[in-house]
Amino acid sequence: MTDSSSSSSFFSDFGLLLYLEELNKEELNKFKSLLKHEILEPEPCRIPWSEVKKAKREDLANLMNKYYPGERAWEVALKIFDKMNLKDLCTRATAEVNWTARTVRPVDTAAREVPGDQKAPQGSGTGYRTRIKEKFCLLLEKSRLLQESENVCHGLAREGRELLEHLFDEDVRTGEQPQTVVLQGAAGVGKTTLVRMLMLDWAQGSLYQQKFSYVFYLDARGINQLRERSFAQMISKAWPSSEGPIERVLSQPSSLLFVVDGFDELNFAFEEPESVLCKDWTQVHPVSFLMSSLLRKAMLPESSLLVTTKLTACGKLQLVLKSPRSVQLLGMSEKARESYIYQFFEDEWWALQALRSLRSNEMLFSMCRVPLVCWVLCKCLEKQLEKGSDIASLCKTSTALFTCCVSGLLMGVGGGSPGLPSQTQLASLCHLAAGGVWTTTYVFYKENLRKHGLARSDVSIFVDRQILQKDTGYQNCYVFMHLHIQEFFAAMFFMLQDSWGPRDSRLQSFEDWDLLLESSSSKDPHLLQTKCFLFGLLNEERARELEAAFHCKMSLEMKWKMLQWLERLGTREPLLAQLALLELFYHLYETQDEAFISQAMACFQKVVISIRKELDLLVCSFCLRHCRCLRALTLSGAVVFEQRVTRSSRAETGAGGHITHWWQDLCSVLRKNEHLRELELSRSNLDEPAMKIFSQELRHPNCKLQKLLLRFVSFPDACQAVSSALTHSRSLTHLDLKGSEVGDSGVASLCEALEHPDCKLRSLSLESCDLTAVCCLKLSKALIRSRSLLFLSLSTNKLLDDGVRLLCEALAHPRCCLQRLSLESCGLTAAGCQELSLAVGGNDRLTHLCLADNVLGDGGVELLSDALKHPQCALQSLVLRRCHFTSVSSECLSASLLCSRSLTHLDLGSNCLQDAGVQLLCDAFRHPRCGLRDLELMGCVLTGACCLDLASAVVNNPNLQSLDLGHNDLRDDGVQILLEALRHPNCNIEKLGLENCGLTSVCCQDLSCTLSSNQKLIKISLTLNTLGCEGIMKLCEVLRSPECKLQVLGLCQEAYGEEALKLLEAVRGGNPRLVIKQDCNDPEEAGSWWRSL
Repeated sequence: MTDSSSSSSFFSDFGLLLYLEELNKEELNKFKSLLKHEILEPEPCRIPWSEVKKAKREDLANLMNKYYPGERAWEVALKIFDKMNLKDLCTRATAEVNWTARTVRPVDTAAREVPGDQKAPQGSGTGYRTRIKEKFCLLLEKSRLLQESENVCHGLAREGRELLEHLFDEDVRTGEQPQTVVLQGAAGVGKTTLVRMLMLDWAQGSLYQQKFSYVFYLDARGINQLRERSFAQMISKAWPSSEGPIERVLSQPSSLLFVVDGFDELNFAFEEPESVLCKDWTQVHPVSFLMSSLLRKAMLPESSLLVTTKLTACGKLQLVLKSPRSVQLLGMSEKARESYIYQFFEDEWWALQALRSLRSNEMLFSMCRVPLVCWVLCKCLEKQLEKGSDIASLCKTSTALFTCCVSGLLMGVGGGSPGLPSQTQLASLCHLAAGGVWTTTYVFYKENLRKHGLARSDVSIFVDRQILQKDTGYQNCYVFMHLHIQEFFAAMFFMLQDSWGPRDSRLQSFEDWDLLLESSSSKDPHLLQTKCFLFGLLNEERARELEAAFHCKMSLEMKWKMLQWLERLGTREPLLAQLALLELFYHLYETQDEAFISQAMACFQKVVISIRKELDLLVCSFCLRHCRCLRALTLSGAVVFEQRVTRSSRAETGAGGHITHWWQDLCSVLRKNEHLRELELSRSNLDEPAMKIFSQELRHPNCKLQKLLLRFVSFPDACQAVSSALTHSRSLTHLDLKGSEVGDSGVASLCEALEHPDCKLRSLSLESCDLTAVCCLKLSKALIRSRSLLFLSLSTNKLLDDGVRLLCEALAHPRCCLQRLSLESCGLTAAGCQELSLAVGGNDRLTHLCLADNVLGDGGVELLSDALKHPQCALQSLVLRRCHFTSVSSECLSASLLCSRSLTHLDLGSNCLQDAGVQLLCDAFRHPRCGLRDLELMGCVLTGACCLDLASAVVNNPNLQSLDLGHNDLRDDGVQILLEALRHPNCNIEKLGLENCGLTSVCCQDLSCTLSSNQKLIKISLTLNTLGCEGIMKLCEVLRSPECKLQVLGLCQEAYGEEALKLLEAVRGGNPRLVIKQDCNDPEEAGSWWRSL
């Protein structure tokens, strides 16, 4: 066939043969018999009957094309197909003639009219191009998207060609052209169709003419059936002898493109060591070895690669390829899906109903990106509409709709056709599906089918019902109609596993359903949809439908197994990650079984989850309203209200109208769950209706919430709703508004609530709430009038000295009940410390004061030291971290420590005290009158020179229990002095921080001795020190000893080699009470109280 041949001629020459190949032997003989009558009709054709009678399929196609020129051969064939009642064949053939006319002809025309600047590529023989054109024009006709409309057809072809043109463009950032491109996408989204278009366009001269002299197509299904050969032999199948030796082409690899279609279908492990891969394309090797060498760039490294794969295999592919560019094929856009659905249904009202129903389920509507899936689902909905069924309820879950689809396929046309699959056949099919999903096998060959007990006659039954499809390009090669159909039958296998009895023990590696339940989208993305269907099939209505279709009894035992698994899950430590818990909620929602969900949710007392989209809100509200034992709930990212106006424009499709209802359901947890005590809602934007609903539930008399955290939340009403809740709630005692849009106006409404006699609030955090000095007067008055508030955090707000002075009026007032105050990073300077010092010194209720991250300087610290000397001062904890003072302040601090009767915790971290400053402080630390228990000197520019004084303090002060010296250059010598002091019987240190102190293995012997002899030391941090394997070995010896009482060890395990890690793992196994972790700071401890608020 030449380039000048018309598309209709091309289709006549080859398309007819493809349809004759679909006829079995009996049908072919009947076709010939009916063709004989055509020959004998008036104006008979002169085709000899003797030749027709003995002709094979290819010969018969050639005879018809010869004696029935032009379109006449197809007219005759279609007439005979109709007489044989092969309606499906007739319909598809008619559609393909039309499709070819509108899709192939324009391309052929474009190919003949190559622009003038497109030079003919060097060495490109017409023989190879002609073969490629013939092959891929046929393949595109055979694999065209099922039942697509003309608009969708042209739209996808246009978008596909635009994508192909730019796949190998230079990277705009690096200027480099990619050598390897991965085209990834969901099953059926059109990856194969796209690369076949690439092959055809290249062969016709309209694509990649300046980039690639030759393009070779490597189909996974064909590769799987090959054994040993050389790579040159492997790609020679389509190489015409007229082109000369293929070795000449392979010797210029930089101008070659290899298209590997269906990486996910390759039955290879790709685990060969890099060093043994093949570089010589003339050597004979197993095909798996050749493909590994090609993909990993050992063979023909200068060539380019285009690899297609399902999304589920992307992780495996990334481990094989080097520096790939990934492009995701998304399928039909939202607009294209709408157009498809409207064109599928002749009745506009039906189309609108179908669109609304599919759109109401985000998961189903997303599945419709795949044209084949969209067609299958629309076909199912069409049948239900014909029956007058409620398709809205059918589309509530993907399992419900797919149950309907699969039942229809099994029952066949009319619902009761003879030859229904037997129980044995269905069991084998489900086993085949489950094994395939588990091993990511989606193409099944003769040996796969036989291994699962499926004979040719069994397969024919499922092919007739369109559950399985035969790949006519390869012998004994079958796939499920779509991956989701395979996943559904895989779920059925687990549901009916007990009733069908044990299978061949060699095939049982995937039969442990516990492993399926433990799977997650991050680790096992290929199991996600099967797991979803498995939960959905627990629904009793689904079970009845399938019992009718499968003629079997569905067992309810799976429900009890599932509940047992959920009970174990609910008590697991640590708690499920947010993503895993959200996935579980999606699966529970699939069941639509409220009684079962209530039992399942009873397993969880704490839930942490993130809501990113509308469907997340739906499933969370559905599950949480059945959670009767919940004590703590954390929700983040509830941004579904941000574009309510945009959504309302889609109200006619039912997309946005339910958000308020779902939010109402979710908030109802506050009053319906009598055990719920803590709620955190973070990083959320609530509009006015949402805030109103939330506030109503908070104010409800049945709401028993005690702790409410609204962090980084935008309020539409300047905190009016929250403030109102404070005066109505009988139980709410803690409110945290960190990072939320409160502002001075919001504080005004909160102050009104604080002054109300019914307000029970004891703790209020307004950290990073964009406050200024303007709000401080109202805050001051509220502090005086509030009967309950004990803690207030105003950290990271620009209050400045003026604002703090106003607050001091409250602190100095005898009616102020405040006990803890955090003013971290509030712009306070020495100028504001005079009033603060006087207020603190005369306040016998304030016990905790945090002034971290304020530029107080030596002058400010001196003023605050005076407050500690006052007999009425009740401060127990003072935090002066990063307050920009020096050793000059040490003398006044030292004197104050001897005077203070209450101070037990002092944080002087990240100030330039140096050795001289600490030596002065140690005069107080070692004195018996010093009551300090916790001392933090992190990052104070200390060296080993101060360790003798610190050691003296540790030995002589029986009160000192916690000492943090992290991020100081103490070195081994200094720490060895400290460790000797820790071994003294008078030392009471329980916690020691030595993070990033320049320690090596030299100090580990002393450290081991200390851990062995000191029975009080329970926590030590050694992170960011280079102890080496030798040091770890010494530590491990004592950590295994029963004399060592250590409970927490801070250590960066990632910094050590495999041998050291094995030793630590052995210690962890032999000493279960010991926790080894990188960060051993405990936010619940007194030393870190201000950071946890």
